[in-house]
Order: sequence, then C-alpha cells, then structure tokens
Amino acid sequence: MNKLTPRLIQKSLLAFLLVVFVLPVSAQNTDPTRWEQAMQRFEEQDKMHAPPEGAILLTGSSSIARWNDQAAAALAPLTVIPRGFGGSVMSDVLYHLERVALKYNPRAILIYEGDNDTANEVPKNTILGQLKELVAKVHHALPETRIYVLSVKPSVLRENVWANAQAVNAGYQAIAAGDPLVYYVDVANPFLMADGHVMTDIFVEDGLHLNDMGNLIWGSSIRAALMPQEARHEK
Repeated sequence: MNKLTPRLIQKSLLAFLLVVFVLPVSAQNTDPTRWEQAMQRFEEQDKMHAPPEGAILLTGSSSIARWNDQAAAALAPLTVIPRGFGGSVMSDVLYHLERVALKYNPRAILIYEGDNDTANEVPKNTILGQLKELVAKVHHALPETRIYVLSVKPSVLRENVWANAQAVNAGYQAIAAGDPLVYYVDVANPFLMADGHVMTDIFVEDGLHLNDMGNLIWGSSIRAALMPQEARHEK
C-alpha cells in the first residue's frame, strides 16, 4: 500500500494551489456543481441557526469567504448573512443564485466576483453578461432587493491582469449607473498608493488574500458604501 510522504503531500498541495489560483480557466474545473458540498454546508448552517429574512446577503469568492466569520462585526449594526465560497467565479454565483442568495429573501445582495474570472482570462464581456443575467434574476424574484457589486480589488499576485480587472470594474460601474437598484462599491482605490500601485503590506504570504490590515480597509470600505441605504432598513 502506498503511503503519502511529506514530499508527496507538498507536491499535491502545490498542484492544488496552482489549479485554484494560477492556471487559466481552460485548465480549471469550471463545472458549477463542484460547489455542491459548499451549498450543503450552508444548508446545514441554516438548520442550526435560521438566518433572518430581510438581511443583507454577502456572497462571492475567497475575499468574501475568508471574511465570513468577520463580516457581522465589521458591518454592525447591519444584519448580514455571509455566504462566500472561495475560488468561485461569476458563473458559479449565477448558477447557485437561488440556494446561495434568493432563498433568504434578502433586502440587499452584495457580490464580489471578477477576481478569479480576470485571473483566469474570462473575457470581460462574458463576466459582464453573467452579471447582467444575475441582476435580471434578482429583479424578477425580488423586485425591491438592492444589489451591491464590489469592484475587483488589486493584488500583488495578480498585478499582471490589473488592466483587465479595471476594464471589468468600468463595466460594473456602467451597469450600476443604468439601474437604480444596483450600486457599485469601490474596494479597489482604497488599496492603491498615491502612485497607483497596490499596497504590499495588506496581504498574507500569497500576495492575493487580505491580512488583518487589508480586511480592516476592505470592511470599512464596504460598510461606508452600505450604510447610507441600509441603516434605515434595520429593525
């Protein structure tokens, strides 16, 4: 029987990280059903602690997922339901929209996607088309629900695709400008220095995910964007 040696474990972990963070979309598993276990975990959480209706639903990729346990305190007194699932792309949220967002009957939905999409070379128009479809589905199911779309953040790891991310962010802004229920949330500029380069001391070792300082900036930016509209709807 073969045993997993430390070297083999290290190589397997490296291969996993390459798939999640580096390889282009053509080399990744883009089947949205790969998130079935994550959806089931959310459902188990709901059984143990029923989330309130009329809250703010937070979903999206790892920058949201890694913040799941901190979001409630960072956004207090706003009532939030954190449902981020790390490694996801816009098409994953679109596919799982009912299970990850709509079923909670939220008064607002906040989405962070585009980071993995641009890193994996998904075309800008594909990302924007998926967002438009997602917005249409929310409007159909929950006509009064507001949608907050976070900009793609800059990072050290993905500096080479920052120009593509900025083009996607401009598209997000245009979608929000044309819909009174869609709001664009800038979480990009707060991470940039005066010379336009991304800060280097706000990430963990991978150069992509936020450390405590980064999460403080991230959380304060999101809170500032939500409070003008959402504070008045707190019970």
